[in-house]
Amino acid sequence: MILERIVVGAYGANCFILADENEPDKPAMVVDPGGEAERIYKKLMDEGITCQMIVLTHGHGDHIGGVEKLKKLTGAKVLIHHEDEVMLKDAAINLTAAMNGPKVAFAADRTIGEGDKLTIGKISIDILHTPGHTRGGICLHIPAEKLLISGDTLFYGSIGRTDFPGGDYKALINAIQTKLMKLDDETVVYPGHGASTTIGYERRKNPFIQG
Repeated sequence: MILERIVVGAYGANCFILADENEPDKPAMVVDPGGEAERIYKKLMDEGITCQMIVLTHGHGDHIGGVEKLKKLTGAKVLIHHEDEVMLKDAAINLTAAMNGPKVAFAADRTIGEGDKLTIGKISIDILHTPGHTRGGICLHIPAEKLLISGDTLFYGSIGRTDFPGGDYKALINAIQTKLMKLDDETVVYPGHGASTTIGYERRKNPFIQG
């Protein structure tokens, strides 16, 4: 499996390329292309990776700013949780209207939800609905690799903000406790911003989880 992190945009969002290098054309998904689509596309081309889908952990502007351009470059389908689908269509709701940069408004090709599975080559990815940062926030769990892409749900030593429209602190803590803290301690967490961590570390050290 290939996992590449590219930090993009003014807000330093983590964009991830997840690919199966053992399959022809190295099929892949790109998670949260928040900007710099040409740079992401160049990385794909340089490594011979074929982007089949663009998966969004939630609908905030710093995670979706490069989607339209990357979709044009790759032809990939755009997926988001059904609760956040409306955010993509409205620059005020996805916050790009208030950011320094272009306003973003487009439609998803498909919605996903709790319990859905996505496949890239022979890699199976479970969708975990983790509302709280947004209503439709998700994490991507790859059990076989003990790997979690957590979006803005869980960070190294912290959690996502809940003061934006659609945010809910209690819902976020509940999602983390009931879904993420059930994963193995060795599960490596790749968040939407900042450094990676593990479930075990966050279980022991994260002050929000400790209460």
